[in-house]
Amino acid sequence: MELKSMDTSTESGASTTSGYPVLLAIAAMLVVIAYEVLVAAYPSPVILIAAGLIFAFLSSGFYMLQPNQASVITLFGSYRGTDRKHGLRWVWPWMGRKKVSARANNIHSERIKINDKRGNPIEIACNVVWRVRDTAQATFDVDDYREFVNIQIEAGLRTVGSRHPYDDIEEGEVTLRGDSDQVNSELLTELNERLKVAGIVVDEAGLTHLAYAPEIAGAMLRRQQAEAVIAARAKLVLGAVSMVEMALAKLSEDNIVHLDDERRAAMVSNLMVVLCGERDTQPIVNAGTLYNG
Repeated sequence: MELKSMDTSTESGASTTSGYPVLLAIAAMLVVIAYEVLVAAYPSPVILIAAGLIFAFLSSGFYMLQPNQASVITLFGSYRGTDRKHGLRWVWPWMGRKKVSARANNIHSERIKINDKRGNPIEIACNVVWRVRDTAQATFDVDDYREFVNIQIEAGLRTVGSRHPYDDIEEGEVTLRGDSDQVNSELLTELNERLKVAGIVVDEAGLTHLAYAPEIAGAMLRRQQAEAVIAARAKLVLGAVSMVEMALAKLSEDNIVHLDDERRAAMVSNLMVVLCGERDTQPIVNAGTLYNG
């Protein structure tokens, strides 16, 4: 709350100029000095001193900007704008210049241990692509914007990670493992909200590592295996029931055999054993009948 309530800086354009005309002026001063020293019969000390001072004055105002670089201009600690024009630039020598990169930065966070929504310890990490949007905020509103980014990424990851369970127990619940797109979207929103005070914008954020902590990984793996077995059994039983219904209906429809309730129950039992059993079935030849075999 303190960060949001403080006065924020806003980027504005700086009054700077191209360095190439100034470079021509420096070349002219060099010509004057060379003429006075090498050609003139009686060099003028006044001209030499004046040309030398102008040369030193103009030379101290140069700076170079590459594409996607900016220079924050200050005058005795007061913000005087930001220059984003790349190339050779020039500003009054008494004005301060601090370069700030506006290029995209990629950070792969360290794996951190947090508790998910159900309190289970998990390990989580993310990848974040960010860049400086407002150079004035990045320079004046936080002490070190790169360190600020690193700390806020960890804080945002902890917030989003603890908001959801690792895996689904209740149907329809958003989980870290099963709803990666939604979780990544929440992480992107969370980080942009946290970093806007520093003039930083996050272009991309996503989880790169997600696992149970080692101390519970074995137990959770057994739980997942048990859930997989239960789901497979349920599907197998549903399929077997469907096949039994189809077999009984086909027998009755084609008048192949007419079964009373007791024989129907026996056939259902035998078919369910055959279809749901894990071992190969062993045929048994019954030479009698169901009632006096």
